[in-house]
Amino acid sequence: MDDTIVFFGSARYISREQAEMELEKARHENGNLEQANIRVETSRYYEAAREMAQRLTHWSKNLADDERRFVVCTGGGPGIMEAANRGASEAKGVNVGLSISLPAEESGNSFITRELLLHFHYFFMRKFWFAYLAKALIVFPGGFGTLDELFELLTLLQTRKITKHLPVILFGTKYWDEVINFDALIRHGSISADDISFLHRTDSVDEACEYVISQLSQYALEERGAIL
Repeated sequence: MDDTIVFFGSARYISREQAEMELEKARHENGNLEQANIRVETSRYYEAAREMAQRLTHWSKNLADDERRFVVCTGGGPGIMEAANRGASEAKGVNVGLSISLPAEESGNSFITRELLLHFHYFFMRKFWFAYLAKALIVFPGGFGTLDELFELLTLLQTRKITKHLPVILFGTKYWDEVINFDALIRHGSISADDISFLHRTDSVDEACEYVISQLSQYALEERGAIL
């Protein structure tokens, strides 16, 4: 398996169905309505990741070349990771989970193809396999872990340690504009505009899927470039 579409994002986001159930429970039991409403709001990211993974898996399965398949790959946990594995599974496609041993997180969600759940103890080895196999990266809003994974790959791309073409999609423009001010980094001279020229920001599942498919069709199907 040489080609993956990697999904990063928060482990804390839940499905719309679960979020709405929690909101209803909070209303009837005097629970934390503010938190429950936030969970409903952020569930849109879960559903977007699920739909995107499903659509990209359908596209990959219909490629004429049996040797070229793009498989959804995640960190194997809950939240956005579960959503992407779930979408790929619903499209009846194999999908990968590269899980990490953490004290307060499950080792692998139930939607990962059974033989493709790989468990890591060290973050650096897990990150290597994310980078080694990835042909596209889709990053949803997330916390420290997501930011760590994103910036490590941005650093590798900036320094040309990764030489293959690797499109990076940041999904959720409001979140990313608030959390990372790339324009300020350029203004202060700490990065150049070229350093983020490969970033594609969007709030649209349609646009994200079209962009990934066009990039993979041009650079991963037509050209056999460097692995790293």
